[in-house]
Amino acid sequence: MEMHVPAAVLEVRRQPANQSIPNGIEFNFSPQLRAHFDKQTHAFWSRWSPEPRPCFNPGLLADIRACYDFLAHSDGHLNCYGEEHAIEYVVLASAVPGVFNLGGDLDLFKQLIDAQDRQGLLRYGRACIDVLYRNYVGHDLPVTTISLVQGECLGGGFEAALSGDVIVAEKGARFGFPEILFNLFPGMGAYSFLERRIGQKSAEDLITSGKIYSAEEMHTLGIVDVLAEDGQGETAVAELIRRRQRMRNGLSALAAVRRRVHQIEFSELLDIVQIWVDSALRLNPRDLKLMNRLVSRQNGLGESHQVH
Repeated sequence: MEMHVPAAVLEVRRQPANQSIPNGIEFNFSPQLRAHFDKQTHAFWSRWSPEPRPCFNPGLLADIRACYDFLAHSDGHLNCYGEEHAIEYVVLASAVPGVFNLGGDLDLFKQLIDAQDRQGLLRYGRACIDVLYRNYVGHDLPVTTISLVQGECLGGGFEAALSGDVIVAEKGARFGFPEILFNLFPGMGAYSFLERRIGQKSAEDLITSGKIYSAEEMHTLGIVDVLAEDGQGETAVAELIRRRQRMRNGLSALAAVRRRVHQIEFSELLDIVQIWVDSALRLNPRDLKLMNRLVSRQNGLGESHQVH
């Protein structure tokens, strides 16, 4: 399989780092995606900062793909200044204060729907499920994947969080699927991930409600695994790793068992994307007008949470 990895990142594999940081190394995949490896916790952290708004634009999806290619070809180990370290955890997080991710690129959706560009929508949907599926299967490595949710986590952002083995959320985080408000549904894994976590009825109730849920409500539903105080998400992840240290091998194997018992095939996700594309192409002008309002809201949230 062809590796879509930037030359600068390939160079990192030969000389272990772009930049030295305390207790590890840092990787610069692009202006939208940076990562670092913490040798104390054996955790590989990736943090996105999408522009111009915190959603899954095609460039960010390509950057995530590059990062995940890098992980897949690491064989689960990184050379950190002459020392070999196992990657035991892969953590997905945001570098945008107050926003985990607002989901799909609604502005792009609207353009493609207006043009009735089925192939364009399908390419976008496939790029989304490609990176979510890789995280769901643990990058084919003996790792535990963790989603750290701080702030707004909506639509495709919620789907991304659900692709992890463990979800850690700060109490101020908010979750939801707004797609039903403009007569669509979240088509990049929401149903598959939720149905296996909380069952069919609860999954459908959540997806069709259009409501915004608190982190505490998500914890009660069994979706969020660990609640943290605001500003303490990183500390909660470190504490989770510390508690699991002596059981890590068994818990990692248990996660692999869970994936096998509640198996999700890539073909399932792809079939759902095609249903999503057909549904998107049937949206009427009123639906698109509502979608446009959410685009404006995405833009507003992006501006209000820009890193200064």
